[in-house]
Amino acid sequence: MGRHFTVPLIGRALEKNATRMICSNPFPRISTMTFVLAQWLVTIFAVIALMHVYWALGGQWAAAVVVPQVPVRGFVATVRPAFKPSGWLTLVVAAALLTIAALVCMRVGWGMPAVSHKALQWVISAIALLMFARAIGDSNLVGFFKEVKGSRFSRLDTWVYSPLCAILGAGLLAVAWV
Repeated sequence: MGRHFTVPLIGRALEKNATRMICSNPFPRISTMTFVLAQWLVTIFAVIALMHVYWALGGQWAAAVVVPQVPVRGFVATVRPAFKPSGWLTLVVAAALLTIAALVCMRVGWGMPAVSHKALQWVISAIALLMFARAIGDSNLVGFFKEVKGSRFSRLDTWVYSPLCAILGAGLLAVAWV
């Protein structure tokens, strides 16, 4: 008689504890695909941030093709940079890119415990929307719908920068909500 009642009681107790352990875990398991996607996102954002640090410290490699160019009217048609980015502003962009990489690490638990707070999901989603906005552009110099075309920057923007922003935005949304 004792054996008949103890097995179901032990089974229920184990089931309750297992359910409590699963439900009380504040860090849900991230799928392998999401984790690999996050690693790619972090790597890309970190590399782009390091390039910005390089440019902020005076590096010239690829500097001519990463700033929008506007046509200059005159005897010979040429283009000039639309603006001259300062070193400090470039470092701020690098810090922002590294912050995005850190937020992705926090979300999936790469190098730290995973954070599943809704505020983090919404922050990453807002950054994804900014990436999509950059891909769409300002309808003048950058993005898929830019009006100024024909420069090296505009070709790279059409084929590399804007698609990269769209892909990064989609990846950020996936990491935030999957």
